[in-house]
Amino acid sequence: MALRESESSSSSINDKQEQNCGRVITIVFLALFIDLLGFALILPLFPSILDYYSQTEDGFYLSLQRGVDWFAVKVGMPPERKYNSVLFGGLIGSIFSILQFFSSPLTGAVSDCLGRRPVILMTVMGLITSYALWAASRTFGIFLLFRIVGGISKGNVSLSTAIIADLHSPKARSKGMAMIGVAFSLGFTLGPMIGAYLAMETEKGEVFYLRSALLALTFAVADFIFIFFLLPETLPKEKRVSSVTSGFQAAVDLLSPLALFQFSAVTRGKESPSKENLQNLKILGLVYFGYLFLFSGLEYTLSFLTHQRFHFSSMQQGKMFFFIGITMAVIQGGYARRIKPGNEIRAVKRAIMLLIPAFLLIGWAANVTMLSAGLLLYSFAAAVVIPCLSAVVSGYGSASQKGRVMGILRSLGALARALGPILSATVYWLAGAEVCFTVCGAFFLIPLLLLGAINQQTKEE
Repeated sequence: MALRESESSSSSINDKQEQNCGRVITIVFLALFIDLLGFALILPLFPSILDYYSQTEDGFYLSLQRGVDWFAVKVGMPPERKYNSVLFGGLIGSIFSILQFFSSPLTGAVSDCLGRRPVILMTVMGLITSYALWAASRTFGIFLLFRIVGGISKGNVSLSTAIIADLHSPKARSKGMAMIGVAFSLGFTLGPMIGAYLAMETEKGEVFYLRSALLALTFAVADFIFIFFLLPETLPKEKRVSSVTSGFQAAVDLLSPLALFQFSAVTRGKESPSKENLQNLKILGLVYFGYLFLFSGLEYTLSFLTHQRFHFSSMQQGKMFFFIGITMAVIQGGYARRIKPGNEIRAVKRAIMLLIPAFLLIGWAANVTMLSAGLLLYSFAAAVVIPCLSAVVSGYGSASQKGRVMGILRSLGALARALGPILSATVYWLAGAEVCFTVCGAFFLIPLLLLGAINQQTKEE
């Protein structure tokens, strides 16, 4: 009788934990979705924004453009080559991720001490400021400041993954990471379409991106209110690090690329991972970095390729992102979230193998049908790789280290996104889209080979 009561009590506790996990996953999903809607509004407008500042003869913009032109002459670029906007855009696009590279580990380390909730609210306040700057921007300098403040404040994505990593079971973490992937898909599906539509609805004398900027600001304010009233704290006080100072000492390791790849921040103290687990983390970090380095290059140059080769308008760019996003959402909702714990690595391998033909089809696309076929394969991989790798990595480290582990992963991703666009844009600029996408596609063999060194198990430190 006592045994039955004990089993009943245990079952009741487990059910309550599952309900709490489900509630946290739902709140994180909705908060991230609102955030990404605002973030994605600018995507189809970016080539047009660069054209706008060029046409208005903005002094700061033109001085930077002259620097690009000077470099083109120095490396002997033929004058008929007009990929300057791609290279210049790559430089600007990298700024956001360079700043995210510095901010993600710091916000992760602070949240390990103060808790997730107060820190994520601070990052959303920063995003509100950045979107207000975008709405007020009439010069390229203010627009650049908007990107800078936004990059510093974008630690909320890293904190969302840390919140999911706090959940007690591998099954809940795996589901949570998949739902984060769905939030990305939906945000990048609807956001670009809305942004493109609002740009078309501009009234006479109104800057074409103003409505998108104001809507992004509205989304950020709504996100702050939603998180303030509904998001619970997921990191109990007894599981936090002792002081902010110790958190920042660990964060120093997150600002050194060498220390990042070594996962040095999680090797300190008594709770250091085992040698085997640390080796697996290092390999997973390399795979994550390599994948995002190559993927972000395509992601960023794609809008310039379609703008130049197929003369896509902002609305056509929006429709392209809608196609990518809806495909990703269907795959994540129907396939990725059903991948069982322990099978993520195999799923990632299959997805990366699809990226090689995807890059070739997009780079050599002679028509929109060929481009669409490449984007379909590209979308499948995008829907699977990051959620699965995040779910695997979230199984490593103690409860007080989850924020740092996920902060390292986000920092590696930010570093990859900082370097990928500018290097891909440079190859695109020098050799054209065909060579750029072919080389990037071939390099996907490297993360594929690295994954072969991991025998995945469900890991709990």
